Formats: sequence, structure tokens, C-alpha cells
Amino acid sequence: MSFEVHPLTPDRFEDFADILNPNRRSTHCWCLSHRLAAGDIGGSREETMRRLAEGEHAPGVVGYAEGVPVGWCSISPRTEIPRLERSKLIRPVDDVPVWSIICTVIRGGHRKRGHTLPLLEGAVAYAAAQGAPAVEAHPVDPPGRMDTTMAFVGTRAMFEAAGFVVVGTTDAVASRLPRLVMRRTLGAAA
Repeated sequence: MSFEVHPLTPDRFEDFADILNPNRRSTHCWCLSHRLAAGDIGGSREETMRRLAEGEHAPGVVGYAEGVPVGWCSISPRTEIPRLERSKLIRPVDDVPVWSIICTVIRGGHRKRGHTLPLLEGAVAYAAAQGAPAVEAHPVDPPGRMDTTMAFVGTRAMFEAAGFVVVGTTDAVASRLPRLVMRRTLGAAA
């Protein structure tokens, strides 16, 4: 199976939308909740995400299996994710200017086919190519079934498979357990 990952740029926006919001609902998720407060969204959510795709750093990457857009991973410098930057519960563990993964999405009809790991690998490769010294994630491991019908922050096992290690915990709680801080160190910092 061929799998490619590309940064979200304006020319790939329709592929991103097909994954995240195939019916183009204005109130549906456009992966903005951690990036902008509701009052900071100028125009529609779709227009706002289109503008973010024009920025210096893409707001994430799109994964393609056999040329079909099947996955989305929100990844960018932590400093470009205001809600995470301001969080009193998910504070930085040190001064490393990490990139953060906020969510991953595998498109309906393409789940449980092994796309998540190559999507994460591609997201990490994108961050490394942009000079990121490390990538962090904050997975959740709830007991029982996890609702993966929409975006999800991932599980510890998912990130361990992609080479991440636990470097701390947060004060945020998911399923009565502290959320982990997992990191994959890149490049010369490795």
C-alpha cells in the first residue's frame, strides 16, 4: 500500500475538507477549536481554516492511501496553538520549542486499515523538515470503547508505535486519569 503525507496547503484544502467535513457543514469541525476562540473566527470556519492553510506553517498534514485522501493530523508549533499555549492544565514540561499534535482523523470508510501510523510518521517528518526539535502529544486511554467517529487525540499505544515516549503528565484529566505528555525528539536533539 502506498501512503503519502503532505502539508495542508490551499491546493490540498478540498482533500482536507473531504476527510474532516465531507458535507461542508458550517457548524461542523474545521479543526479550529485549539487555534482560535470563537470570537476570533472571521467569516466562516471554512474560510478561516483556508486562511490558516496559507500560513508559514501548515496547520497540519493530509494523508493519502493509494492517492485517496484518508487522514488528517493537526500538527504545528505549540506557540501557534493559543488554547494549548494558555492552558493551565497542559503546561510545557520544559523550554524545548516543541510542535504539538492536537488531533488525528481517519476518514469514515478507511478506519482500521493501518493508516494512523504512517499518518503520524508523515506528520513527524513534516515537523522535522520545518526544524522542529521535538513533537509532543497528549493521548487519552479511556476504559471501554473510544468514540473515534471524529477527531481524536490518540492513545498511548498509538504514539508509542510512532516512537514517542512518556515525558510527563498534565493536570488535565481524561477518564479520571491524568493525561500523558508524550514526546518524540527529532534531528540533532535526538
